[in-house]
Amino acid sequence: MKIALINENSQAAKNQMICATLKKVVEPMGHQVFNYGMCGAEDANSLTYVQNGILAAVLINSGAADYVITGCGTGEGAMLACNSFPKVLCGHIESPLDAYLFSQVNDGNCVALPFAENFGWGGELNLEYIFEKLFCAPGGGGYPPERVEPEQRNKKILDKVKEVTHTDIVTILKKLDRELVKGALAGEKFREYFFDNCRCDEIAKAVREIQNA
Repeated sequence: MKIALINENSQAAKNQMICATLKKVVEPMGHQVFNYGMCGAEDANSLTYVQNGILAAVLINSGAADYVITGCGTGEGAMLACNSFPKVLCGHIESPLDAYLFSQVNDGNCVALPFAENFGWGGELNLEYIFEKLFCAPGGGGYPPERVEPEQRNKKILDKVKEVTHTDIVTILKKLDRELVKGALAGEKFREYFFDNCRCDEIAKAVREIQNA
């Protein structure tokens, strides 16, 4: 699985710690981590939580990433931004229990974490345990056992609803404010990772057009 990490400007200083913790947990499981930034408080390409949502949507819809780890001060803004887009199902995660239940019950592909609120002593340990429970088993397994069938059925229903309520990502990118989108896709790590991992020529073309405009 290709897992993308995205941090917005208010919590960029924690990026390297978050990335190291994520890699510590998931790389032994066979997953790859791609750090799309912001890669520290001094990163010249500043991202808002809204731009986190745009970037997450481009990565998920294009197949450049299978899963996105993001967040902001409270995690709420990043979660709302991510869920504004097609094919992105983002949960707000504060604890290892949240992580496990979101994975097993909701089978999403993105999580938003609070990197400031209640992030004090032991914060990195909580992150480690969250990542462990998020990826300890394939998503959608269900919990508790007697609820597996309806939970899996509801997930499929939600996916169908999102297909109706959202238009495709290429159309969305063309209609959004051009500078907002360019800023979301301007990071050095985006240029380094995206085109090598993108599986959709149409989205790759749209991204190039936006970057070169």
